[in-house]
Amino acid sequence: MILPASVWGANGQSLPGSRVGVALIGRGAMGGGHLRRLISDPAFQVLAVCDVDRQRRETGRDIANEFYAANRGKDKFQSCVACNDYREILSRSDIDAVLIATPDHWHSFQSIDAARAGKDVYCEKPVSVTVEEGRRVVEAVRRYGRVFQTGTQYRSIPTIREVCQFVRQGGLGKVKSVFTMLTNLGTFIGGERFKPYSSVMNPAVCAKGYVPLDFALPAEPVPEGLDWDLWVGPGPFHPYNSLFHINPSPGVVPWSFCDAFGVTSSTWHLSHSVDVIQYALGMENSGPVEIIHPSTGEFPTLTCRYATGTLLHFVDHWGLVKDPYHAVPEKARLAGLFGGIFVGERGWLTSMTTGGPIEGGPEDVFEAMKLKTREVNIGANNHHENWLECIHSRRSPSSNEEIGHRSASLGHIAYIALQTGQSLRWDPVLEQFAGNSTANRLLSRLPRPPWRL
Repeated sequence: MILPASVWGANGQSLPGSRVGVALIGRGAMGGGHLRRLISDPAFQVLAVCDVDRQRRETGRDIANEFYAANRGKDKFQSCVACNDYREILSRSDIDAVLIATPDHWHSFQSIDAARAGKDVYCEKPVSVTVEEGRRVVEAVRRYGRVFQTGTQYRSIPTIREVCQFVRQGGLGKVKSVFTMLTNLGTFIGGERFKPYSSVMNPAVCAKGYVPLDFALPAEPVPEGLDWDLWVGPGPFHPYNSLFHINPSPGVVPWSFCDAFGVTSSTWHLSHSVDVIQYALGMENSGPVEIIHPSTGEFPTLTCRYATGTLLHFVDHWGLVKDPYHAVPEKARLAGLFGGIFVGERGWLTSMTTGGPIEGGPEDVFEAMKLKTREVNIGANNHHENWLECIHSRRSPSSNEEIGHRSASLGHIAYIALQTGQSLRWDPVLEQFAGNSTANRLLSRLPRPPWRL
């Protein structure tokens, strides 16, 4: 009897019995990328693709099965199946883990259900749409002893990790201020696909805001094969509109402008940025103690203050770092997203990606840091590998449940300050605003029955 080399683990293949059986929940633009990553890794076996859109789930199933047929032998592994309801896969004993890439309002509910069912979890960011939801995720993951990785993969890019470690270890001296982008709705609802709905969305006014809004979009016919009631799930019910969901997907997170389903800038990039920033500050398991509203005149833009005295300034564009803040030289090149600009006693550094190489000054900062390269290679991140290693070792991943919760929470409390129009004092231990019942009521929301956390 002749067996192929893969059975013995040769040629870089994992032994079939050691492969992690995984299910993908949500095959939109992000989910499609995760699917390609999972099926190409011999350490994983994708056993199910779940999506409430029949076209998406069946296409995902076919992609997986065709890849396995071509690369592993069609008859040697279980076929990947397509399913509509994620609860169908949680009862399967052959599924060890799930990767959740659904709209934001589903993240906490599906993560908690998966942990309760004994599955390890990789969940896209942000892990919640309220502070309470995120805390419940942390509690469930710990209660059931699961491995949880948040999809903030930018911290796993080698160059970004080196920058963060340098800052964390005092390379810039005391960090006085950090700047990161908080993008307003105009960058999203100003797009071409929103123009037919401009009379409802009033972009001339609404585009200037930062928090997600609830627009009275007109009801449209539900596409064939889409389970719209399950798509809405625990979120406040809205009739179907193509701005929320359509094939092919018009972008990575098309629904994120809506308060019922997404968290605007936190969804787009802020969760990534906060993850990197709080990691560099050594505050990834905590948070700020004060949110200062620009109406006070203390700072030109919304600002968070940490217990260490470090200030985190949110800006609309990088030009504000130069004027009015005058925090970096006028000729400094600032570009990109998914990170921020650190300004310390000894100099300044960027940690952005998609905007070119790492910048900073003075030059002796780079001499001290000894970066292998200032170029940022997004594809070099080892975020999925870290999750896999921790599934086997049962250690905590680099962006675990607490870190994911804290990254999402900073966006949530910043939005609450903008919603209330007030400066707020925040207790990162109790996760409550001091002496402000109005703000505290915005830390949670009731799910649509019969869903519950």
